[in-house]
Amino acid sequence: MEENVLLAIGLTLFAGLATGVGSLIAFFTSRTNTKFLSFALGFSAGVMIYVSLIEIFVKAKDSLTAALGETQGYWMTLVGFFGGMLLIALIDKFIPNKNNPHEVRMVEDINKAEAQSTIADADKLMKMGTFAALAIAIHNFPEGIATFMSALQDPSLGIAIAVAVAIHNIPEGIAVAVPIFYATGNRMKAFKLSFLSGLAEPVGAIVAYLVLMNFLTDVMFGVIFAGVAGIMVFISLDELLPAAKRYDETHLSIYGLVGGMAVMAVSLVLLA
Repeated sequence: MEENVLLAIGLTLFAGLATGVGSLIAFFTSRTNTKFLSFALGFSAGVMIYVSLIEIFVKAKDSLTAALGETQGYWMTLVGFFGGMLLIALIDKFIPNKNNPHEVRMVEDINKAEAQSTIADADKLMKMGTFAALAIAIHNFPEGIATFMSALQDPSLGIAIAVAVAIHNIPEGIAVAVPIFYATGNRMKAFKLSFLSGLAEPVGAIVAYLVLMNFLTDVMFGVIFAGVAGIMVFISLDELLPAAKRYDETHLSIYGLVGGMAVMAVSLVLLA
């Protein structure tokens, strides 16, 4: 397992830095490709849901039942799974809805922000962008742990999850960049804050390595892995699918969802 540590941290870094990609897209494109966005978010959700319920949950249950017995192990798996959901739900609860990074922003929001910036207070825009960066960083922290633990257990799982997380981090980068750019007029500053908010993901991975690895028994691993499954299912249902449906035109989100599941299923068979 140790030989996968650097790969696991690298994958979380890749996923986290996609927020910076979002800010670059906002600065250098004129409009959002909503068809692609709908498909991509659905695809990301499909990958996360499939891998969480078919692979991660099962591996967590196998680990816990082997250590604790069939009945107690299954109960502990359920505790970890719903505990992961509760963790991300509590994070959401303490972030006001209007600043919640789960609200996908489009490139066109730049034009809207530009029009409003002549009458809006720059300090207010700056606070909005800074708060969005902080909120995204808070969300990215457990996502970093999820990506890290998955890659540590199985590199093929980690790669798939990192790609899925990266896709949904791109719109979050736009959410940070838009208000900060129009508060300061500085593209580089907006990009830096967007970039830095994504670094919470590899920080989560490093914390997981430094803290959790010291106590990583079969039981601890099983509970954490079950929690990872819960976190990713919650994110998919609460964030990715609603956003995908919002920009859907011809069932592209569901095609993306099924496509993500199919690609994940085939990948796991080929890499087994």
